[in-house]
Amino acid sequence: MIRVAPSILSADFTALGADINSISDAGGDWVHFDVMDGVFVPNISIGVPVLESVRKITDLFIDVHLMIVQPQNLAEVFCRKGADLVTVHYEAAEEENVLAAIRTIRACGKKAGISIKPGTGAEAIRSYIPLVDLVLVMTVEPGFGGQGFLYDMLEKISSVREMIDSLHPECFLEVDGGINEETAKLVRNHGADTLVAGSYFFLAPDRKAAVAALKD
Repeated sequence: MIRVAPSILSADFTALGADINSISDAGGDWVHFDVMDGVFVPNISIGVPVLESVRKITDLFIDVHLMIVQPQNLAEVFCRKGADLVTVHYEAAEEENVLAAIRTIRACGKKAGISIKPGTGAEAIRSYIPLVDLVLVMTVEPGFGGQGFLYDMLEKISSVREMIDSLHPECFLEVDGGINEETAKLVRNHGADTLVAGSYFFLAPDRKAAVAALKD
């Protein structure tokens, strides 16, 4: 099954409720919620108050992607305020603190994910795969929407797929960055099952057709 998770980083925040409702109307599966702190990545986005508001208006699965340093300090509050899954970055803290964040997320009864930036090799997260419900491979540098897809990440996606199949077959493999009709087919062929799409979805003249194209 292929899941599509539109990133509200590319939504119209003057009409956020309508844009979020359009995800389910178009056949999307998850709401992807990008959190940036201006430290781990060179940008600042949205946080807990917006998550609380989003949770009130949708029953969709909310996929929170923490692009923040020391995620163990904030993982619990994102779980309590509406996230169904919280993903932390391998590069965001020392190993013990990344593991602490994962334990906190699971203790809250939520799904946990681990993400890697383009410069991090697949092998770096091998030991994390049995501990998480999702691996997120970034196919752009995190921090900004609308970037072009990095085609040399395809081999990494295949490597992660092999590790998941061997170590934890129930784990999702999500890809985020530059996803459109063309690149969706490539990442699916390399093993991805969950696709984050921002500008491709929210700028599409026909969002239902856009989701269908990503899944086809």
